[in-house]
Amino acid sequence: MHKSFFLRLLFLFLTIVASAQAPKKPTASEIFHDLQKLNFVGSALFIAAHPDDENTRLISYLVNDVHANTAYLSITRGDGGQNLIGSELRELLGVIRTQELVAARKTDGGQQFFTRANDFGYSKNPNETFEFWTKDEVLSDVVMTIRKFKPDIIVNRFDHRSPGSTHGHHTASAMLSVEAFDMVDDAAKFPKSATEYGVWKPQRLFFNTSWWFYGSQEKFEKADKTNLVSVETGNYFPALGLSNGEIASLSRSMHKSQGFGSTGSRGAETEYLELLKGSKPTENNLFEGINTNWSRLEGGNEIGAILNPLEESFNFQNPSEMLPQLLKAYPLVSNLKDSHWQKIKLEQLKQLILDCGGIFIEAVSKVNSINPNEIFKVNIEAVNRGNVAVVLRAVKNSEEKILWNEPEPLPFNDKKNIDITINAGNSNLSYSSPYWLNEKGTEGMYAAPEAMIGLPETPALEKVVFELQFGNLTIPFTKNIIYKFNDPVKGEVYRPLEVLPEVTASISEKVLIFASDDAENVSVIVRAGKDNISGNVSLNHPEGWKVEPPQQAFQLERNGETKTFNFTVTPPSGQSEGYLQTIVTTDGKSYDKELVTIDYDHIPYQSVLLPSEAKIAKIDIQKKGQNIGYINGAGDAIPESLKQIGYSITTIEPSNISAENVQHFDAIVIGIRAYNTVPELAFAQTALNKYVENGGTIIVQYNTSRGLVTENIAPYELKLSRDRVTDEFSEVRILAPQNPILNTPNKITQKDFEGWVQERGLYFPDEWAKEFTPILGMNDKDEAQTKGSLLVAKYGKGYYIYTGLSFFRELPAGVPGAYRLFANMLSIGK
Repeated sequence: MHKSFFLRLLFLFLTIVASAQAPKKPTASEIFHDLQKLNFVGSALFIAAHPDDENTRLISYLVNDVHANTAYLSITRGDGGQNLIGSELRELLGVIRTQELVAARKTDGGQQFFTRANDFGYSKNPNETFEFWTKDEVLSDVVMTIRKFKPDIIVNRFDHRSPGSTHGHHTASAMLSVEAFDMVDDAAKFPKSATEYGVWKPQRLFFNTSWWFYGSQEKFEKADKTNLVSVETGNYFPALGLSNGEIASLSRSMHKSQGFGSTGSRGAETEYLELLKGSKPTENNLFEGINTNWSRLEGGNEIGAILNPLEESFNFQNPSEMLPQLLKAYPLVSNLKDSHWQKIKLEQLKQLILDCGGIFIEAVSKVNSINPNEIFKVNIEAVNRGNVAVVLRAVKNSEEKILWNEPEPLPFNDKKNIDITINAGNSNLSYSSPYWLNEKGTEGMYAAPEAMIGLPETPALEKVVFELQFGNLTIPFTKNIIYKFNDPVKGEVYRPLEVLPEVTASISEKVLIFASDDAENVSVIVRAGKDNISGNVSLNHPEGWKVEPPQQAFQLERNGETKTFNFTVTPPSGQSEGYLQTIVTTDGKSYDKELVTIDYDHIPYQSVLLPSEAKIAKIDIQKKGQNIGYINGAGDAIPESLKQIGYSITTIEPSNISAENVQHFDAIVIGIRAYNTVPELAFAQTALNKYVENGGTIIVQYNTSRGLVTENIAPYELKLSRDRVTDEFSEVRILAPQNPILNTPNKITQKDFEGWVQERGLYFPDEWAKEFTPILGMNDKDEAQTKGSLLVAKYGKGYYIYTGLSFFRELPAGVPGAYRLFANMLSIGK
């Protein structure tokens, strides 16, 4: 088999991994690579704050060059960022970024862990971070992960000694790592994890530094590197046809919601690591002095004598030649006294046995979702594509209950299909939704069942165990039950088999703004999670609000069928806020969850169960103008929010912008980061300025200061900065009390800045032309006041407004004052 063919197969494999759907079907080169990993007995843990913080090149180096058991511990799931591929924010964005990290690790070969910390948004220093994170709980999670994973070396992405110089989460992640390093071998510290996993002592702690942390390449070259260790990470692997840099770029490109598509790098790449604790290696070997051979383990010498020679004698034409030796090693690995390494190496060895034997086993459900305790059908497929005799002895569930027990040989390339029936057997609380969203947490911390803390995702609830016999040796192989179908465009598509409730409901609009005393219709969508289900749906509501009728009956015939029910909701006479909550009752049981699905090609299909509710707010709000044009940026829900207060919204295609095409709009709103993500705006600014000059109003929401498609984003000089106010409770000062934007048609007061979420705003301008009027002043604790959060300028007959206020968070959260201020911005000059 030619190497070029291996490379084509590898590319296909990586493409499959990127889709996060199909099972791994490795090439001979990848089998050899997995054999090298099997024979390396050592671990490394990389620690940072968010998805995308990890150094994928260094992780790839540790996995594919060193062959170490490697994992990334991300303190958060990235819930507080923005989304470049869709409208999901907060919890749903955290689900996406979680799966993007899992997909990244599948690409570079590492593992993934998390703590319970919630990415509540940007913080400027670790003290602010720990005001939201419960430090002891996050530290407990870090200690638990180290004790569980047992790394020989730990690598921090950030410097624990530089608070205030970068994102507070970044520094906090390093501080937690340094603190945990000194306590993981003390059983008195967090005794629960010490009892469950034992204490542990990593040998070295590094800080993965670079020129960036020194301010410039020139300063780094002049710096004292006495305490630094350098490793060459640009190595090329002929067996894989890729370098670490190329693998790293494929891995990093999984962070699609952050726009981190990366081009592969080739050639020498040096990474520098500063030793923080432990003994410094004298050579280009982070594991120097650490026994990473089988001899490290009691009983390991005999295993190494069997497995180590397989690397030199590996037959790329026929990897199955080493199957007898793998089977010979299996009982020895099974009997290792070190339970930690026994579990790791047994799984690696079992996968190699399947891959070398050319054995394909799979369990496919006939349906894509089931209910707890439901009986469902599964098709078992087993095929032996190798030349070693194999017998399928039995198929069991994860509780060892026999599902099929008619032992049959698997002849060469003769597919065996068996239909079996399974009772799901889960309690009503066992659903496939992300486990950290099952219970309400705090602003800074997620709640999680103790047994699942640290896991990247909810484990598959339905599995089967294939018992395969090789001669006198019977080996169990556990497989998740999956669902798959054929898509006319994508071909074979894999999805997880999900356990979901019998019925769910959702309110169409997540924020309902009542600008008058008039009643409004509220639509509730009831979705069947099984065939032939009936019951009643009602709406819980705050005191003072009225909902009619009190409840409505429903009947749905097919799983997945939906029906919409309209309720009349009447607000109280005064200003009021609260939540509508759906309650569905059927067969004496109540359900209060909404089913949200996330479907992107680069991550697995996700079903998320969230509280079925909508915020309702009676707001004293007036507005002028009606027809609003919206230019989409990086993705937000501002258009839907503006429709809530009666505006007509039209999406403007950037390529169609001309002075004539936009002149009929009362105002034009430009979405967040549009000048970072919409290239056409580089050519449309003249037409937009002309629109303002002729009497229109343009509102430009925040953009980052780097990567603008044009520097001329306004009719006057305007320079963006990284200024931001992260404390949503910070005082807001009125700088221009007579300006119409604070007076017409709504009088804006301090009360309008109450109840804001996550932050005040970000990326404020810090320099502007004299034509601009700064409207608001604000600052975080111990910082100077910023005045660039809201700038207004008259230009010709119209108005140009630039704002870094986080309306993209406040309007979807139903913050009354944010709606009133935005209405004034749209109404100015009318």
